[in-house]
Amino acid sequence: REYKDSRVPYLKIAAEIRRKITRGDLAPGTKLPTVMELMEQFGSASNTTIQKALLVLKEEEIVEGRPGKGVFVRQHGQQPIEPLAYMAPASPGEPYKWMTEAARNQQVGGAQLLDVAVVTPPAEVAAALELEEGEQALLRKLILTLDGQPTELTRSYYPLGLSEGTPMMEKRRIKGGTPALLNQMGFPPREFVDDVSAEIPTEEEAVALELPKGMPVLVAFRVVYSDGGRPIEATLMTKAAHRYRMRYRIQVPAGEEAASEAA
Repeated sequence: REYKDSRVPYLKIAAEIRRKITRGDLAPGTKLPTVMELMEQFGSASNTTIQKALLVLKEEEIVEGRPGKGVFVRQHGQQPIEPLAYMAPASPGEPYKWMTEAARNQQVGGAQLLDVAVVTPPAEVAAALELEEGEQALLRKLILTLDGQPTELTRSYYPLGLSEGTPMMEKRRIKGGTPALLNQMGFPPREFVDDVSAEIPTEEEAVALELPKGMPVLVAFRVVYSDGGRPIEATLMTKAAHRYRMRYRIQVPAGEEAASEAA
């Protein structure tokens, strides 16, 4: 069947410009065409339609207006976040990995602990942690920031059998983060499984991440396994889709490349 884009015109135009920015066709610092030029470029769109499209992009902090000069692509577009860089627990005495990786990228990382509570976890978390029906888990909820901007809402769940009687139960930050503590307790991370999806944000996510109206989020559901395949953590990590992209670096094991060529 024939498909027709039913979105209002200004959202279609915002989407076209946004994609050029996120894919690098319009680099940071580039001045956008004038309103008159955009009106002509997008099939004689009205002035009001173009202005609405630009307002959407400004609210998303993708572009910025400079009085008397025009509209420019912001310096910080979509920033790649590489999960592999955060997977190894911090060494004893070192800060949370989020902080050290931010510093490596000339940024200031922050983490605010929002809540620590014993809860009945969502069904997918209970299944991932291999909990019995009705069994509770520990929830530690944080908001992560880069240069003061909310970046990620993190909700991490842990089996009570691991967390009871440890600093994880206390409503305070842990030096090096919970992964470092688990490692010190004899539960080193051995395997990470991530499921990443694009979703419509909940009210909590929209407020915590200061999202523009209608902006989707990236949700990564991560399960961490220790020795013997024991699940020690299940985390929901929610990021603003217009600010960040996930980068996965995968190396082909030696020998498989030759086998592939032979096939």
